[in-house]
Amino acid sequence: MKIALIPGDGIGPDIIEEAVKVINAVGEKKQISFEFITYLAGGAAIDQTGIPLPEATLEGCKKSDAVLLGAVGGPQWDTLPGHLRPERGLLGLRKGMELFANLRPALLFPQLKAASTLKEEVIGDGIDIMVVRELTGGIYFGDRGRNEEGTRSAYDMETYSEPEIDRITRIGFEIAKKRKKKLTSIDKANILETSRLWREVAERVAKEYPEVELHHMYVDNCAMQLIRNPHQFDVMVTSNMFGDILSDEASMLTGSLGMLPSASLGSGKLGMYEPIHGSAPDIAGQDIANPIAAILSAAMMFRYSFEMEAEAVMIEEAVARVLEAGYRTKDIMEKDMKLVGTKEMGSLIAEEIKKM
Repeated sequence: MKIALIPGDGIGPDIIEEAVKVINAVGEKKQISFEFITYLAGGAAIDQTGIPLPEATLEGCKKSDAVLLGAVGGPQWDTLPGHLRPERGLLGLRKGMELFANLRPALLFPQLKAASTLKEEVIGDGIDIMVVRELTGGIYFGDRGRNEEGTRSAYDMETYSEPEIDRITRIGFEIAKKRKKKLTSIDKANILETSRLWREVAERVAKEYPEVELHHMYVDNCAMQLIRNPHQFDVMVTSNMFGDILSDEASMLTGSLGMLPSASLGSGKLGMYEPIHGSAPDIAGQDIANPIAAILSAAMMFRYSFEMEAEAVMIEEAVARVLEAGYRTKDIMEKDMKLVGTKEMGSLIAEEIKKM
């Protein structure tokens, strides 16, 4: 398996190192060989090449079996023009690799109930939500600009085509079919024309999935309901910007951004896998970042790109066992638990895999 590594900026290199450690532990256990090739993107690429996404990075990623990314961005690049910001490298990868679906699971491990910001009676037996976010359309990729004459103004345009909505809602239905057979489509159809089209297409696709129960919800109500009663949700499908916001909100129900992975997928097996947290440059290189989101992203890589479900479950089970044993990084630390650093957490999970 050829894996393209993009450590990126801030804590990116720290957590990618631990994810590779865990992947190699799986390889050793299952006698699978991996080839890792490291590429530049984000701020690191700007510093070395002057642009956030070198052509060699995009081409190398396209030729790989999967891409594992750390994080991009940082305050030292905040003053650059929009097209040269580190985040443009990430958007360019998604667009260039034709990765239109972003899967963001919000899963609360039973061992981390106390880390959630919600009351225990709201959490109940735990939280398990899958957010399916459209990734290459909408306002993030629409026409944009500024008018500098007279009163200054700026605009960003939201556009969605019927095929774009069709393919992302289909992925939502396919995932829901394998879970609790319930899909909530999030929009703002009372105001936005794009949302009205979104709802029409979702209703049409739903006819092909009679076993899945489809619900519609306005995005503002959804933001409230996630806090009020998260158990009403199983799979959520929504647009690029709404998904970006709601998945971050859902992630905090689980206690820490440092726990949650993501997968960006297209029509084939090639995917890009990354934790949903940022680059956290203030803690980079200090051995305190939580690598579990990157490690769980590697598990998603085994599941979706390599179609190795047993290996994905092995990684997830190893994480659960280490948490059950009381080990915690600083962001999820609780009273009477054992505080460990980035490297030790990665090693503990890798060693757990070797014991299986």
